[in-house]
Amino acid sequence: MSNSESLVIMPTYNERENLPSIIARLLVAVPDTDVLIADDNSPDGTGEVADELAAGDIHGRIHVLHRKGKEGLGAAYIAGFRWALERGYGVIIEMDADGSHPPESLPTLIGAVQQGADLAIGSRYVPGGRIENWPLSRHLISRGGNLYSKIMLGAEVNDITAGYRAYKAEALASLDFGTIDSAGYCFQIDMTWRLRQAGCRIVEVPITFVERTVGQSKMSESIFREAAVNVARWGFEHRASQLRSLFGRS
Repeated sequence: MSNSESLVIMPTYNERENLPSIIARLLVAVPDTDVLIADDNSPDGTGEVADELAAGDIHGRIHVLHRKGKEGLGAAYIAGFRWALERGYGVIIEMDADGSHPPESLPTLIGAVQQGADLAIGSRYVPGGRIENWPLSRHLISRGGNLYSKIMLGAEVNDITAGYRAYKAEALASLDFGTIDSAGYCFQIDMTWRLRQAGCRIVEVPITFVERTVGQSKMSESIFREAAVNVARWGFEHRASQLRSLFGRS
């Protein structure tokens, strides 16, 4: 059992320039929270930087999980979830290392879970939430992806694709990680959909999302395609299940 109740999981791939500053801000924002840097064998030496940060942390709050290679965001988070659950953390947080997720919002996310939410999403699309420094194309893609997911799944979540979120450990432990194979940002939709189907309480809290200033975005055409195909499949399966239930009762 960790001395800390909460753990921030931070997947990294080529983030050596961003990592020291974001970790420093995180440790100030939530002094009683641990962080796990899950590095996918970054060729730019991010893993070595992570090790240096952990070695210099006299309080033992920084941990590093070295993975064999780049296997996708979903696989990195699932490895982090398993690590966290094995060590008894009560609140488990997803957070990017590129500076787009402000560490200063962590107390609000953690607090929402401690107050009863199974999943607290740091939302750009609720009152008080906003985005800084995005071109119009990114706004359209993000808004479109969220609207598409809401229509296909019927899920009343405004920012279902958001990657800044906190989970109650018991909610995560109820999921079968072995059946989750979503790789890109579709992973966030997948996790939200599974918890919603399980009847979990999902809340959204406003954040300010800031576009990265250093490094390159990991978005790609294959990530968008994965999300479009999977969301359509989940939506059709859900509606088919509803029809079976309806006619089964008739």
